[in-house]
Amino acid sequence: MNRPGTVPWPDEVARDYCAKGYWRNRPLGAYLWEWADRFRSRTAVVDGDHRLSYRELAERSDALAEGLARSGVRKGDTILVQLPNCWEFVVVLLACARLGAAPVLALMPHREHELSYLAELAEVAAIVVRDEWRGYEHQQLAATVAADTPSAATVMVVGDHVYPEHVDLRSLMRQADEVAARKHRLDAAPPDPRDVLLFLLSGGTTGLPKVIARTHNDYEYNARRSGEVCEFHADTVYLAALPIAHNFALGSPGALATLMNGGMVVLLPSPEPRAAFAEIEREQVNVTSVVPAVAQRWLDALPSASDDLASLQVIQIGGSVLPDGMVRSLITGFDCQVQQVFGMAEGLLNYTRLHDPYDVVTETQGRPICADDELLVVDEQDSPLLPGTPGELLTRGPYTPRGYFAAPQHNARAFTADGWYRTGDIVRITPEGNLSVTGRVKDQINRGGEKIAAVELEDLARDLLPQVLDAAAVAQTHAELGEAVCMCVVLRPGSELSLAELQEAFERKGVARFKFPERLAIFSAFPQTAIGKIDKKQLRLSVDHLLDESFAADSPQTSRQAH
Repeated sequence: MNRPGTVPWPDEVARDYCAKGYWRNRPLGAYLWEWADRFRSRTAVVDGDHRLSYRELAERSDALAEGLARSGVRKGDTILVQLPNCWEFVVVLLACARLGAAPVLALMPHREHELSYLAELAEVAAIVVRDEWRGYEHQQLAATVAADTPSAATVMVVGDHVYPEHVDLRSLMRQADEVAARKHRLDAAPPDPRDVLLFLLSGGTTGLPKVIARTHNDYEYNARRSGEVCEFHADTVYLAALPIAHNFALGSPGALATLMNGGMVVLLPSPEPRAAFAEIEREQVNVTSVVPAVAQRWLDALPSASDDLASLQVIQIGGSVLPDGMVRSLITGFDCQVQQVFGMAEGLLNYTRLHDPYDVVTETQGRPICADDELLVVDEQDSPLLPGTPGELLTRGPYTPRGYFAAPQHNARAFTADGWYRTGDIVRITPEGNLSVTGRVKDQINRGGEKIAAVELEDLARDLLPQVLDAAAVAQTHAELGEAVCMCVVLRPGSELSLAELQEAFERKGVARFKFPERLAIFSAFPQTAIGKIDKKQLRLSVDHLLDESFAADSPQTSRQAH
């Protein structure tokens, strides 16, 4: 891994991972034509009425790889990609893998606040977006972000309305007659498998998302081994309804493991129950992945659904701690198997197995996929705890990088000196080696699987609203999403603030909408710990007294509390 800002595995550790076959020392793009030669006319990707065979996927990806190069993107460059679940996303990802350019996978709700930060941090050469999506002009957003990047990024657009000054990405994907010659040229100049394949975003706790560099070696293993554990095969029909810019739906095992095994990836831009159920019936989907908020919506919609869902064999569920009884409800409601998944974009993946006993599937989040996934459960002083005692989980392994990208100060806190990653999760390990996740150490809000750093929201409130003297963001129980943002503020004397004003300030700043506070609590002073820090635990209790314990998305509220 040679890029500035990345943190390599120690040489002796890397050699061991290669010797054990975890790392194959081949770039991901080298497998593309192996899939095409093996599976040829089988359908690889379905996106509505658009279908790509394995052969077409390889040809389009190679055409785009050379098209990107003609447009100024070179091996070793980074590009910012903000695309929904669509066939073009898959082609862009594989084209980058062939060329040796690394995409930073942004989410569709991200706006100027997040995209500008990512573009500058990664020094992107290009920004890839849809022309518009659900009424929002992403092309204009990309132009604004690109204009402010020191690297003078090129805007590349997927859609029917591409500005003259931008690059029409679909035109770069059109195959010419020289398929074999193009393949030969790309085969002759492969990227280093130790280099970055892609950048995933963390759900961290220290402001804007941290960027996670995943190499060809480690991420190929991430997907391949996940596919083995989850028993993916040539007849797997995987529904990607969660964003495939996320690790869960992309490579855990997700779309990549499906393609590795000759299966079919069905892309859906939203997990909305009606559309998801219809797609399950139409394409005979047999496996999909959801987060608890989506699972609850599916369960609620099931009694009135008329779709034939008999093809569905496995539902994978992860992303946040599950409500009691949800796994049992899914098993009963959908008459299928359920796999609990506990993983992170930073690496470590745990799955319950398809043949595990019922109590393991319903009561734990599974066990690691690799014999060399190292787990350590520690107390607040980093001292190892006795087996079965809950504590913070630390981990190392062949697909868990040793540091975030270009974040040395944060890495000093998030990783130990000998390379253990501090997950921030409180877990208990059973005698059989399965993990039970009981909570979080990190100060973050898990809104329907999207992890939001409290400190980022607090900084925004203080910076954007002069009437705010201090701010503290806390999670509050949400009936549908699990958790949502409650912003607690102390106002300057004589000032007023409404929830609408707070949300409007976030809107003007260009903050992703899923980060918007949904409740506002005004305090005269915040409770403090013995060492003078804001006591978030006490603050959450105070908020619960102020507001209903659980609320739905259509019930914003502002309350006052003198402390």
